[in-house]
Amino acid sequence: MESSVRRVASNTCRRCLRLSAANATRPSIARPFSKAASSHPLRKASPSSSVNSKLPLPPTQSKAAPSRSIFSFGQQVKEPEDNSDALGPAASYESQSRPPILRPDDLFHSFTNSPIPEIRRRAAFIRQHAHCPHPDHQPTRVPNSANASPDTSKSGAQAATHVDFECPDCGIPVYCNENHWADNYEAHLQVCDTLRQINEDDHDLRSGRFFPEFEYAGPQLEEAAVNMTNWDTFLYTREFEAINDDRNMRQVTRLLTYPVTIGSILHELSPYSIRKGGRLTPEGLKSLSALRYTLHPPRTGSGSEIKGLRPEAPPVRIFILGARAESSLPRNVWVQLAHLFPRGKFHLIFVGPESMANRDDEFPLPPRTASNPFGAIVEDRVWPTMKISTIVDYYHTLHKTGQFYPYDPYFDCFVMFHPGLGHPASSHEWTETVPLLLETKAPIIVTGYTQYDMDRDIEWVRKTCGGEFDILMEPGENTFRSLRWDLNDLDPQDVTCGNWGVWAFRGKRYEATTKQAE
Repeated sequence: MESSVRRVASNTCRRCLRLSAANATRPSIARPFSKAASSHPLRKASPSSSVNSKLPLPPTQSKAAPSRSIFSFGQQVKEPEDNSDALGPAASYESQSRPPILRPDDLFHSFTNSPIPEIRRRAAFIRQHAHCPHPDHQPTRVPNSANASPDTSKSGAQAATHVDFECPDCGIPVYCNENHWADNYEAHLQVCDTLRQINEDDHDLRSGRFFPEFEYAGPQLEEAAVNMTNWDTFLYTREFEAINDDRNMRQVTRLLTYPVTIGSILHELSPYSIRKGGRLTPEGLKSLSALRYTLHPPRTGSGSEIKGLRPEAPPVRIFILGARAESSLPRNVWVQLAHLFPRGKFHLIFVGPESMANRDDEFPLPPRTASNPFGAIVEDRVWPTMKISTIVDYYHTLHKTGQFYPYDPYFDCFVMFHPGLGHPASSHEWTETVPLLLETKAPIIVTGYTQYDMDRDIEWVRKTCGGEFDILMEPGENTFRSLRWDLNDLDPQDVTCGNWGVWAFRGKRYEATTKQAE
């Protein structure tokens, strides 16, 4: 009997085996699998202001990533062991058979009284650091274009006070007391619905349910074109499981926005073009055409025999500078970038002093030796066409040593996710790096939390580099931004979303001309 069961299990795919085992142990609980693809009437809300610090990614599990500590809400928290297996598609049969902590119709809870210990700790962190935004208090942050400048004549003389009162509609500490909340309720209504959505999404992520949206699609057939018009067409043409729920859509785009944002710019079917409204400049077409030529090589008729051998191009190096939360993404998320280019090769290089902040237990830092002077961690078995390296150091230190020299616009690209180039707290870290990036003449892709965040970064680059750069892609909203909103724990009124906008630039190139003899 056991041999027959093993024989049947060996001939059954992993997904069907998991479903059959789950149905046998829990027949009364219905899985929230989607039945058919449909359009997603997502409500589009305008972001408020730029976040002061980069928010960490939500703790998720994947097939390729073991349990790891998550740097969350200002402190390093270990994922709960009794619930960690049920957070992703790699859950075991036993954990999937457990009833979820929260039902889909019971996701709204105040942060302070949440049944999730991690969210209660987050509420305590907000109460300890966030200040009341009522006009009676002295301002605690510099206003920006997203929030109108306060009238100094009406600014109160009361000292800044930490928040303590939770709004009953959104369940998040937003004001110091109920009187200030009621007095400023009209201003709070602008973000109250978004804060409630954040509240429910955070509870859903830790509810213990099974996440079918984290079952990512496999390799893409070269004959099947990918439609990059929007998230719906992308997921459909990539043959993802149909997602009919807006909340599930927000959860899956929160992670996929990082690799898909890069792929949507480098792909030959990119939604960004040089045509009217395409945002791509003539200089951008030159730079991206070089990378697209490498990532979409022509068929050479090569074979397995000696006479069928053909030279192959080296892998495209994508330097992700200032890497933080994106460096700890599950590796099957980054493999989605390789699936978009079936005949391309990638070498992802995460560079930054915080690039290993979430993975200390998983990958202890190796010692710096003569053969590995910067203590790089190399993952060369992520995918046959993808390798990932992580270096805990500043990029300008690597550039000066010639570690990755020479640079080629056909094979190199730089990406910076929410770098904060113009932010007063982080601009000094990029003063020495950006001029060195311009010397490589390779394209530099930059994302931002809001329009104001991008405009501030561009203005800083203009002042720092003296105009010695070309805009490759005009700044604007990212087609593949995260649909899930994020909360700034230091200021609950500040809500943003990952990779909201994107733009690109590179060092200015001068055409050499010959002088005719007289």
